[in-house]
Amino acid sequence: MASTSTKDGTSTVPSLRSPGLWVALLAGAVVAVYAVATGGNDSSNSSVPKPAGTVSFSETSRNHVQGTVHYDHTPPAGGDHNPIWLNCGVYTQPVVDENAVHSLEHGAVWITYLPSLSNDQVATLRRTVQSHYGGGDRYVILSPYPGQPALVMATAWGNQLSVQSASDPRIAAFIEHFREGPQDLEHGAPCSGGVGKPSG
Repeated sequence: MASTSTKDGTSTVPSLRSPGLWVALLAGAVVAVYAVATGGNDSSNSSVPKPAGTVSFSETSRNHVQGTVHYDHTPPAGGDHNPIWLNCGVYTQPVVDENAVHSLEHGAVWITYLPSLSNDQVATLRRTVQSHYGGGDRYVILSPYPGQPALVMATAWGNQLSVQSASDPRIAAFIEHFREGPQDLEHGAPCSGGVGKPSG
């Protein structure tokens, strides 16, 4: 703590009752909390490049709406969505698009597969997803998606990757790049406390 000199050359320490001292201490605390909440969050590895084959879309509308939304992409990669997000984790049945899109807005990555995918490949996807959970809120979703155009797809807000094998290393790279990544519109928003009961 800095001291000041009086006219007779003695030093004084600022009083703890000084409003200026408390303002300075509060400002320092705010900066420290902000640094931990932003720069200190290492759940996303921004050093991992976007994998080859990733297609980016311009998704500008992100209103909270009720009912069914007709999306431009399958699975949807953004757009209007339900006010309640989908809890991140592993699902064995298809999930509601509008809830999953809200999770994408929170920085989640959604891995989907055709229901015809073999049990071995589904198990591979499950291991990949669970090994890349971003802390307690996970920020990764796995679910089957009937009718999607590729065997396995990885989706983040405004970004999508199609692959033909659950063991394609680009799936893990996609998760590492986009989980709470540069497209995250609401950094720090939860991926739990919403709807859905994941099995893992």
